[in-house]
Amino acid sequence: MSDSYRVALLVGSLRRGSLNRMMANTAREVAPANLTLVDVAIGDLPLYNQDLDTDSPPAAWKRFRDEVRPCDAVLFVTPEYNRSVPGLLKNAIDVGSRPYGQSVWGGKPAAVMSVSPGALGAFGANQHIRQSFVFLDMPILQQPEAYIGNAAKMFDDQGRMTNDDTREFVRKFMAAFAQWIAKTARAR
Repeated sequence: MSDSYRVALLVGSLRRGSLNRMMANTAREVAPANLTLVDVAIGDLPLYNQDLDTDSPPAAWKRFRDEVRPCDAVLFVTPEYNRSVPGLLKNAIDVGSRPYGQSVWGGKPAAVMSVSPGALGAFGANQHIRQSFVFLDMPILQQPEAYIGNAAKMFDDQGRMTNDDTREFVRKFMAAFAQWIAKTARAR
């Protein structure tokens, strides 16, 4: 039997009816049985300010760090804002990376799904967030890449995936991520 892994799931959109949240839910539904995706809220995180990073940081920062720390890997599901990642997702990355030397990210395998109602599938955000992973020491799943465009047409009124081809793609993506996590875990 394969090992089981806890995956922190960070969604870069707070919008009610978010396509990214719907895609994250689809990823959870089709993920291999050995992956448990754990929602980690990022909408309540105060903007990172080193002056607040004392022995008593904001409660939301502590909660966030404590939820990510025990996870084995991280899945980022993000829209694209102005050819980059949303500010709330970048803020979560910053909060998790501090204080210096105590990052919750180091060594955790990561994957990115970028989702857009447009044709490009949030390509810019997907590529931009990957730049942070180099510094954070997060080995990133390189292939398959997940740029999911035209997503507004893929869900029903209840937020369920209706596009069988995309559901199958997400299933294969999550299977590849599970293999990447296991491979990375063996290398540590």
